[in-house]
Amino acid sequence: MIEHTLDTMHAILYVRPKTALEKDDFVQLAKTADPYIEKNGNLAGLIIENPTFPGWKSLGAMVTHFCFVRDHHKHIKKIGLVTDSSVGDVAEHLASHFVSAEVKHFSSAELEAAKQWIINRG
Repeated sequence: MIEHTLDTMHAILYVRPKTALEKDDFVQLAKTADPYIEKNGNLAGLIIENPTFPGWKSLGAMVTHFCFVRDHHKHIKKIGLVTDSSVGDVAEHLASHFVSAEVKHFSSAELEAAKQWIINRG
């Protein structure tokens, strides 16, 4: 299950995975993100907030996740990974090879810093 909110004022999608990721999680994210992207062109950023990566509930969920990334990464300028997990450092470096967005890792206490990093588009 993923909780998510869209800050339309700053064009930031906040994503908070709570349990192992399921296929429907990405359908719901797309239902939130796609209309905004269609109307406004792009999201300034995506903030993924979680102490640890919960994994996927199934292989189908993992495939759906990768399809979501493939379909959306060109419409997101920055991705802030807000976590104390060492996976954040690995993901920051690995993601830079697969997505067009700039990716940066922040500690769990730096949610506001992640938001400011995205808002300050320079």
